[in-house]
Amino acid sequence: MYPKQFIRFFEGEESLLGCTLERIKGPDFGAPLVICNNDHRFLVQAELQAGGHTEGRIVLEPVARNTAAAVAVAALSALAKDRDAVIAVLPSDHVVKDGKAFTQSLRKAAAIAAQGQLVLFGITPTGPHTGYGYIKRGKRISGGGYAVEAFFEKPDLATAKKYLASKEFCWNSGIFVLHAQVFIDELSRLAPDILRAARGALSGAVDDLGFVRLDQAAFELSPSISVDYAVMEKTDKAVMLPIDVGWSDVGSWSSLWENMPHDDQDNAVIGEAIAIDTKNCLLHSERSLVATVGLENLVIIDTPDALLVADRNRSQDVSNIVSRLKALNRREHVQHLRSHRPWGYFEQLSTGPRFQVKLLHVKPGGQLSMQMHHHRSEHWVVVRGTAKVTIGDTEKLVQENESVYITATHWHRLENPGKVPLEMIEVQIGSYLGEDDIIRSDDIYHRAADETR
Repeated sequence: MYPKQFIRFFEGEESLLGCTLERIKGPDFGAPLVICNNDHRFLVQAELQAGGHTEGRIVLEPVARNTAAAVAVAALSALAKDRDAVIAVLPSDHVVKDGKAFTQSLRKAAAIAAQGQLVLFGITPTGPHTGYGYIKRGKRISGGGYAVEAFFEKPDLATAKKYLASKEFCWNSGIFVLHAQVFIDELSRLAPDILRAARGALSGAVDDLGFVRLDQAAFELSPSISVDYAVMEKTDKAVMLPIDVGWSDVGSWSSLWENMPHDDQDNAVIGEAIAIDTKNCLLHSERSLVATVGLENLVIIDTPDALLVADRNRSQDVSNIVSRLKALNRREHVQHLRSHRPWGYFEQLSTGPRFQVKLLHVKPGGQLSMQMHHHRSEHWVVVRGTAKVTIGDTEKLVQENESVYITATHWHRLENPGKVPLEMIEVQIGSYLGEDDIIRSDDIYHRAADETR
């Protein structure tokens, strides 16, 4: 499935990651450091560029090790530039409706953290939510905020109601503002194996086209544990700062419904829909009209890839579908009709026995790898822009309404030498049309042999 932080859920807004980056623009903030996995690096790079974060850095995790190791890498990276650094740790997939209040909260938290504290944002509860962890506040401290008395896991409904009634509990947002050196000192005391792994991963890191690739062998030695468990629940320096900024972590389709405007029947609609006798539903369509009659409390998501219909109260169970897709060896959870690549994207238009039709969109200056396919031939038709095509030792420019044919086993490359996007229709013909039928001899993006296109 497409990671939610890259999806534009709300009309007129950026993706969730783009909105997160927008919240940390301005003179109060340094250049962002984004930690992600290798598969998403070019998507993250595009988000940074679109947001004007030209100084932003991208660190690539070779393996997933939860948040403690990632925050350790971020803190060490900040300390390498400033021994008094204060860092904000922001998940990339949250919704914050009041950006101004959030910025003010970050400033206040930074002032507390500068005194040697580790600050986490507690969200003022708006109801007895069972999908969030809770924090119980202790004594009020100077400068604002409260000492953390205890953390609690996601409660049942009865317990959540008790938390709400007591007025002493906040939701755990997962957002932190940390004095980097204090965090490293606490990590050294409470989880030294994580700190050793982070230091080793950074000392062995290499630069790859502007991406920082952590040393895999060193990073793998870190335990996989959250920063909450590793440090925040054990340290005596944790401070909770309650905030009320219209926050949600958009953890399910139901929470997305909660954060959207509703019609007079409490339906939230994205795209085109006709809803008759329909109440409390989320209707999301990216391609065609959705029409409903006599429905209640449903989630209906219609995309070019698939159609989802689910009870809104069970929308968190969608992950079970991914497990089933994997068990059935299907590709929908990893391959989409539109697949993004560092050079642009391709979009599947039609497929059948022994043929496949795609639209290739190559951004200006974009270049596919020099490659060869064993099982398919390709016919390219330029519909916009100019293509530079290399076949073997021959190069040629292909203009709009011209075409070129590449037979199987012939080495070839496609480039966009122009200043406008290049769009081509690609017709593939052969006995096997999978994206893994590709052999590279040269790639300016330094992709691994098992990365397609």
